[in-house]
Amino acid sequence: MPIIKILPHAEYCPQGAEITAPAGTSICEALLDNKINIEHACDMSAACTTCHVIVREGLASLTAPEEEEDDLLDRAWGLEPNSRLSCQAILAQANVTVEIPKYTINHAKELH
Repeated sequence: MPIIKILPHAEYCPQGAEITAPAGTSICEALLDNKINIEHACDMSAACTTCHVIVREGLASLTAPEEEEDDLLDRAWGLEPNSRLSCQAILAQANVTVEIPKYTINHAKELH
């Protein structure tokens, strides 16, 4: 199982974390399954950017982004070349390191 290393984030994961998830799982699902409550206002349907992450290592091992994801990412706060919607980034066998940006475009958080 691949390991996802989450860099420290003041709200969601202050100490950082390392979690495992089966290949074929989205990064968002893996985070939520491990009590890292990343925002996902659209319930992981690729309709918002609140689950935006920056993939610091392992980007090439994830599924390629679809055009819809690329279009949505243009609206994400803090967009970088290695940004992904965590609900659309599906794990393969390689380990990945992600950073959750400090801000999202949401003005109010969803309590999922």
